[in-house]
Amino acid sequence: DLHSFPTRRSSDLWIKWCACFVSWCANQCGYIKSGTITKFSSCAVGVEWFKGKKQWQKRSYKPKAGDIIFFDWGGDGHSDHVGIVEKCDGSTVFTIEGNNGDSCKRSRYPANSGEILGYGVPKY
Repeated sequence: DLHSFPTRRSSDLWIKWCACFVSWCANQCGYIKSGTITKFSSCAVGVEWFKGKKQWQKRSYKPKAGDIIFFDWGGDGHSDHVGIVEKCDGSTVFTIEGNNGDSCKRSRYPANSGEILGYGVPKY
């Protein structure tokens, strides 16, 4: 149920709902219940969970459909955004994201983009 996840606005604080969207999708597929993906509403929590499970890959990795892509817009080594990899053709990563322009949509990025922090690689 989407209502069991944090909403876009809580008091006067904006919630970066990109992570909530990824968690909601994982929940719809049964991946949270099975422990395949953790429920997270913070990009940093998602990154740490995948690293702790030894399911983290650096940006040089060629992602596969279903991998979780984390972005570092500011270049400070911290994730600012997260989405789901739809596919990668070797030079472009195609994603599905929440909170991209305040909506859910497909996007694409150069596979070698410095704005990609890395990937969570679930064991489906």
